Order: sequence, then C-alpha cells, then structure tokens
Amino acid sequence: MERLKKQMGFIVEVDKVKKIIRQTYLADSSRKENDAEHSWHLALMAVLLKEYANEEVDLAKVIPMVLIHDLVEIDAGDTYAYDAAGAAGKRERETKAADRIFALLPEDQGSWFRALWEEFEAYETAEAKFAHVLDNCQPLLLNDASDGLSWSEHGVRKSQIYKRNERTADGSREIWEYMKELVDKHIRLGHVINE
Repeated sequence: MERLKKQMGFIVEVDKVKKIIRQTYLADSSRKENDAEHSWHLALMAVLLKEYANEEVDLAKVIPMVLIHDLVEIDAGDTYAYDAAGAAGKRERETKAADRIFALLPEDQGSWFRALWEEFEAYETAEAKFAHVLDNCQPLLLNDASDGLSWSEHGVRKSQIYKRNERTADGSREIWEYMKELVDKHIRLGHVINE
C-alpha cells in the first residue's frame, strides 16, 4: 500500500504541470499552451514521426521521456526558448527540481524517471536526439499555425531559432529541413527577423 500511496501522490503532484504556461500559442491562437499539453503533443508526434528519426529509436523510451521531460518546470518554471537571461541558472534550478519531484516516487520508478530525464538532458542517445527534435519542432509548428504570433510578440530572430536548433538535424535531418522551410516562410511574412 505504501508504494501505491507514493505513486498516487506523485500523480497528484504532477498535476501542477498543467499550470505551467508556455510562450507558444495553440494552433488557433486562442491562448498559450501549458506544459502538459506540450508533452502530450510530443508523445503523439513520437508515434507519428518515428520513421523520420536518423537512427532506430525505441518508442517505449521516447514516449515516457517526452512525457516527463518538463516535470521539473513545476519547481523551476518554464524558461522561454529565446530568453538568454532566464537560461542563466536553468540547469541548477531544474536539477534541484528533479531531486525533489522524482524522489516522490517509489525508488525504482523515481530512479527510472530521473535516468530518462538525465538522458534527455545529455542529448547523446538516439532516443534523446529524437525527443529533442520533437521538443523543438512542436513550437515551430504551432508558431506556423498561429501565424507566427509568439515569434512576432518576442521579436525572434532567425539566428536565435537556428542556435536553438543547431543539433536538431542530429535527430532527424528530414524534420529539420521541413522546419527550415517554415522559418523561411515566416521571414518572408515578417514574423521572424532575418539576421
């Protein structure tokens, strides 16, 4: 019963991820998405887009990885992709959050989730590279669907997008090529600053 209590407590605790608001708008521009919606979207994308991974990936690892990758933001908060000042100290904040949040689970599950989160952060395995492709591609797709709304609001530059995605092709060359076409489209439309 103690194991079940810990698991249920964790499930209730991570409900807080629904309150973490990101800077990316929903496709219809009606509001900004939350971390739970983002993670669900990535899990679905993993299933649909697996064929575009540069290497064979294990969905039994990728799906839980993308579902838990932002749980640390419950404590650490969301850092906008192009916020250099906010990125300062991000790793330290997120590591401290991982220590607390994953420790709520029974030890075996907490260790597994922590290892998945660390693997995602390390960006070395085929699964982590593919998970990052999804994490970077999803906001681009929503920015495209919402007519570049978030990019326009934040004055995002092409160089910022390319810097954030400098390793995206490591996980999927095809998806990165598609993403570059979207960026070019929004440069032409004036939603992304070309420099």
